[in-house]
Amino acid sequence: MQQFSLEVLHTCKQSGARVCAFHTPHGTIETPVFMPVGTRATVKSLAPYELKDAGSQIILSNTYHLYMRPGHKLVEAAGGLHKFMAWDRPILTDSGGFQVFSLSDLRSITEEGVRFQSHIDGSKHLITPEFAMEIQQSLGADIIMAFDECSRYGTEYPQAKAAMERTLRWLARCKQAHENGRQMLFPIVQGNMFEDLRIESVKQTAAFAECGLAIGGLSVGEPKEIMYDLLDKMRPYYPEQMPRYLMGVGSADCLVEGVLRGIDMFDCVLPTRIARNGTAMTSQGKLVIRNQTYREDFAPLDPQCDCYCCRNFSRAYLRHLINVDEILGGRLLSLHNITYLHSLMARIRDAIRNDRFGDFVETFRNSPEYDQ
Repeated sequence: MQQFSLEVLHTCKQSGARVCAFHTPHGTIETPVFMPVGTRATVKSLAPYELKDAGSQIILSNTYHLYMRPGHKLVEAAGGLHKFMAWDRPILTDSGGFQVFSLSDLRSITEEGVRFQSHIDGSKHLITPEFAMEIQQSLGADIIMAFDECSRYGTEYPQAKAAMERTLRWLARCKQAHENGRQMLFPIVQGNMFEDLRIESVKQTAAFAECGLAIGGLSVGEPKEIMYDLLDKMRPYYPEQMPRYLMGVGSADCLVEGVLRGIDMFDCVLPTRIARNGTAMTSQGKLVIRNQTYREDFAPLDPQCDCYCCRNFSRAYLRHLINVDEILGGRLLSLHNITYLHSLMARIRDAIRNDRFGDFVETFRNSPEYDQ
């Protein structure tokens, strides 16, 4: 595990937010960082060189979906995810737990693991903590996630407590089954929306963490104010010399507020998902390009962006592509949205280095960028 380490480069005197260098076998990640999601070993519609040009330092893939298709053993035979998808920078895989638990009526949870039916063909499967480690070892990502139970927003206290405690027991089994020294295992904090469960989970989970801690079960439908409050409550208990990863968060406001609360890493499908539906994140706020108002608008999508999309195409052209369902429209908007979020994270890092991130947050909260 000597290939993994976190170096705190600067802590903002104004806000306490930090810039770090997270060293991994496939390169160093400068944090705070947003990580695009490549669910099925690809960030939808984008090639690896485009992601690099956009500023992507690390991407995610999904254990559940790759287990279902094409199968983890096939990926292993191909040389692992890095070779399979031609990505030579760091990769993180989630455990598949969130996807399995999202199957709802198609799964049952026991102490052994989760039995479920495939969403593809109805075939029956069992994922245990040990099998989740086996799958992720075959995939070969740099950072892997412990198998956890993510309880739904609105879950009652006894059920949330039981899920949190089961997650801790599963974590111990994941830790024991984890054998690959070139992969860093991130344990996951759970506890639903209950402050005491969250704090207890952080305390016990941190004991298993070697170089990284993930916060799961937030941004699952609760009001953002609840998430921010829980992040504030958990912050004093995070290990200092480890990256903190808030799972499933990718809106501009949540990224800024998360960094303010000590988070180093984020991921979400949001920027590419909304792009395919014709929505862009811009310096002027959210822009729904399919709207009639852009029919004869020949300005760039975002005048302050220098991505390939904004350098070459007008809003009118992008509106045309989206409204006639041309693949290029979704591709260009995806490229732009990923670039926008990487640019936002670069601005955040710059503000931290200059000890003015508190001012940055206040200005950002009052800008059209905040609510998108």
